[in-house]
Amino acid sequence: MKKTLQHIHRFEIRLSGLGGQGIITLGRLLGASLALGHGYHVTQTQSYGPEARGGSSRADVVISSSPISYPKTENLDLLVALSQEACNNYYRYMKRAGVLLVDTTLVQHTPTNHFLGLPFTRMAREKIGNPLTINTLVLGAVTHLLPFAERRLIRKSLEENLPPKIQAINVKAFNLGLRQAAKHFGEAPEIWKLAKDQANAAEEQETD
Repeated sequence: MKKTLQHIHRFEIRLSGLGGQGIITLGRLLGASLALGHGYHVTQTQSYGPEARGGSSRADVVISSSPISYPKTENLDLLVALSQEACNNYYRYMKRAGVLLVDTTLVQHTPTNHFLGLPFTRMAREKIGNPLTINTLVLGAVTHLLPFAERRLIRKSLEENLPPKIQAINVKAFNLGLRQAAKHFGEAPEIWKLAKDQANAAEEQETD
């Protein structure tokens, strides 16, 4: 289903996990597609842990229809946590109506019962046959979750920014991420409406 390009005031995404999971590449691919392919204003920042592989890794993407005055994330609309440490450390930066997406292979405990999860690490290893494709699996799932992201444009950006020898396997992973997110999460507008409804209900409980 083609998604309608829509006006965005400000939308903040944090992609987080471990070194070696391709988090930085994931952030660059997503940011480039939303900026060059979709025409949004985008900022993309990143942070590495003390170790190149196995330490923490984080990439933040801010998207807006207007020029972005402050490039860094402050209140996350979407947090993607591919490790337990990332989930623990960054959940507190989410908006009340934000969406949490985790890798259920590595994240065993979440701070909330309201989250979305897929076993990305296991899928990359068993379904694709290459653990290095975890980031493009996640890119597919994130593309499904974003109401303003056009999958055709994201896939095109993926093909244009990857070396020819690894394009096919990563497009396969991207498509699998899309299909699994659609199968398990439902459609994007309903996902965000549910998150907003849950946030409103929690706020009402606090004021009672």
